[in-house]
Amino acid sequence: MKLLVVCTGNTCRSPLGEVVLRAEAAARGVPLEVGSAGTDAFDGSPASEGSYLVALEHGLDLSSHRARSLTRALVDEADVILTMSRRHLQRVRDLGGEGKSWLFSEYASGADGGQEIPDPVGLDIAAYRETHARLAELARGVVARIGGGSA
Repeated sequence: MKLLVVCTGNTCRSPLGEVVLRAEAAARGVPLEVGSAGTDAFDGSPASEGSYLVALEHGLDLSSHRARSLTRALVDEADVILTMSRRHLQRVRDLGGEGKSWLFSEYASGADGGQEIPDPVGLDIAAYRETHARLAELARGVVARIGGGSA
């Protein structure tokens, strides 16, 4: 299964979501190919310093991450698309992702009305740690849903 994580610049939230989901899937033995993209990304930009450092704190590596723009081709290739905000979700659906796209938190819980994940860009390291903690919690639900198990 191919999963795509989407945020704005593809340097903060979605790269963290990508590596957290990849690690959770590997730990549970769930075959999952995870990528990420941004609705307003500058192609080739590295992960933000905050995301990079918080990932390292958890044994995750964002050193090779490079931002990429969300395209119709990426939407078409993905089986499931998870977004950080409703604005991102609308953009994915505008590109043909209706029926396979959700807010990250909605998909993780299996319930409508999920919460958006705030953007930590420009904030201190504590904000990035909060973002990571939230994504790690949600990743358990996402991988459990995909793998058919419980969180």
